Amino acid sequence: MFIRQIHYLLALSKTGHFGRAAEACYVSQPALSSAIQHLEEELGITIVQRGQRFHGFTTDGERLLKWARMLAQDWESMKQEAAQCHRQLTGTLRLGAIPTTLAVTPLLTGPFQHDYPGVGVTLISLSSDEMIRQLDSFELDLGLTYLDDPRLKGFRTLPLYRERHVLLARSPAPRLIKSNLCWRDLAELPLCLLTQNMQNRRLIDAAFREADIIPNVVLETDSVFALYAHVRSATLYSVVPHSLLNLFEMRQEVTALPLLPELSREIGLIARRQELAPPLQDAVWHIAHHLNLQHRFDSLIAMNY
Repeated sequence: MFIRQIHYLLALSKTGHFGRAAEACYVSQPALSSAIQHLEEELGITIVQRGQRFHGFTTDGERLLKWARMLAQDWESMKQEAAQCHRQLTGTLRLGAIPTTLAVTPLLTGPFQHDYPGVGVTLISLSSDEMIRQLDSFELDLGLTYLDDPRLKGFRTLPLYRERHVLLARSPAPRLIKSNLCWRDLAELPLCLLTQNMQNRRLIDAAFREADIIPNVVLETDSVFALYAHVRSATLYSVVPHSLLNLFEMRQEVTALPLLPELSREIGLIARRQELAPPLQDAVWHIAHHLNLQHRFDSLIAMNY
């Protein structure tokens, strides 16, 4: 009963509504409300602010929610461990990825689902800030992000590759076809870039500042797919991590030109550091450790250029 009460509590936190929480847990609203009341009686504190409808959690209740998430994850990990004893992992892997790494995730989730067909995957595009928050609150199992973030101290990390930025073009001007293409050469080009709130865009802006130029940005978007579409169909240029060429490797419509000085950052997996890592996390870690992504992405530049 205790684990069920914990799941009821987390459902209420997620939905903010007794009726929707009960529906999500496949029980009646009175049954859910009664179970949470019994949990309050057992712990000797008030967790939920009640009225005719849900009014939120008490201060004590907010503090207990973190423990509830931890208990739910430990219970899920225990079930995974039991399933692994029978060589059959189950459950759902919750993976967060910064937007520019979404093109990379199939190279990880594909082998994982091949080896563990009984496990579902939930993949969410997140900012690095939100990813860290969700890992800390046990809402995610793993994240794929930049590894040079000082906030990752205390996290478990696994480097996967170092991204290198390239100029993406449909029909590059002849003056751009050279081995020493630099950021100043991009000064007059009509560019489409990610929006300024995105970490990748801030890196690119810093490279332009270092080159002492103001780029001609004519379109901004929060979608890497939109970037590619506008390079391919609207004769714009873009600056993207070379890992995104993984999306376009079967196409001949675009050219990727390396930039100097090289703008690069290390990308990898992150997870909460725990004495006992959950089996799903360990399974992904093992697969990722044997991926040679650096060679794969670097070779795409050579093939494309």
